[in-house]
Amino acid sequence: MEITIEPLSENARRPLAEPFGFGNVFTNRMFTQRYTAEQGWHDARIGPYAPLMLDPATVVLHYGQEIFEGIKAYRRPDGHINLFRPWENVARMNRSAARMAMVQLEPEAHLEAIVTLVRLEHEWVPNGENESLYIRPTLIATDVGLGVYASKTYLHYIILSPARSYFAGGFKPVSVYVSKDYVRAVRGGTGTAKTGGNYAASLLESERVKPLGYQQVLWLDAVERRYVEEVGAMNIAFVYNGKHIVTPALSGSILEGITRDSVLKLAPTLGYEAEEARLDIHDVLRDIASGEITEVFGMGTAAVIAPVDRLAYAERDYTVREAPGPVALALFKALTDIQYGRAEDPFGWTLKIEVPAST
Repeated sequence: MEITIEPLSENARRPLAEPFGFGNVFTNRMFTQRYTAEQGWHDARIGPYAPLMLDPATVVLHYGQEIFEGIKAYRRPDGHINLFRPWENVARMNRSAARMAMVQLEPEAHLEAIVTLVRLEHEWVPNGENESLYIRPTLIATDVGLGVYASKTYLHYIILSPARSYFAGGFKPVSVYVSKDYVRAVRGGTGTAKTGGNYAASLLESERVKPLGYQQVLWLDAVERRYVEEVGAMNIAFVYNGKHIVTPALSGSILEGITRDSVLKLAPTLGYEAEEARLDIHDVLRDIASGEITEVFGMGTAAVIAPVDRLAYAERDYTVREAPGPVALALFKALTDIQYGRAEDPFGWTLKIEVPAST
């Protein structure tokens, strides 16, 4: 793929600076390319970060044809940069595109765009503890018109944002509310696609319980309202008797998390059993109350591993533990050591981006 690199004006050259949290500061440059049936993918360019100009009748604004991904770039001890399993994100984005009746991206070209943009903006990859550069590839429908149909034109863009911990408290337990009244997605719907509509469906309940002290909502299946699916920003796992990790089996409405898959593969190398299973919320709460479940944690790109201290269901709190447990701590350390290049990567999960020696 030929990518046009547009020069930055002096006014557009900003260095990485404080303050930044998660997703609130963006780099100097962004990548864009367009698709039409006649030209295919074309006009690939990296230029200044800038607003998008969209007609008020653009299809994405009315019928929600849009998908996105979340990837991170990590500063290595040698000053170079690691991407973590970016091939999986590229593949998942195309699965999302297929489900949303959107054109698919060329995988090698998509990854090349990510690498080129990160290399150009390498000074924006922070080097503080648990800091990273968050990468957000996005694909939106750009036909103009109010008829309901799959768009024939698309815009693919990638933006970057220096990031600290997703949760303000860092690696500290979060409290989770189990929703009985609302659902996130149904089997056969768009639950397995990384599309904004799934997140929009979660906001009402999330905002309602936030003042009550719950940072996340745990969603149950949409049919029987009893089987555990996922948390708003991540997949979830339960630890039985300090050694047996169980995460809900993919059901057709659960996002196939890359961190989730990494945990399933990594856990056995650390001495833990790991499996997927259908989990009834009533059994889960009973096992928390009895002490058989010793830890609960979320897992996702943004948070990596997020310990859970309590679950709330039917106006009752079920306390798991007040501090992060040993399994969550071990997984967090092992995963982040690989991501940041502090430990050997026996799985071949990382892609190293070399940057100029002067940095």
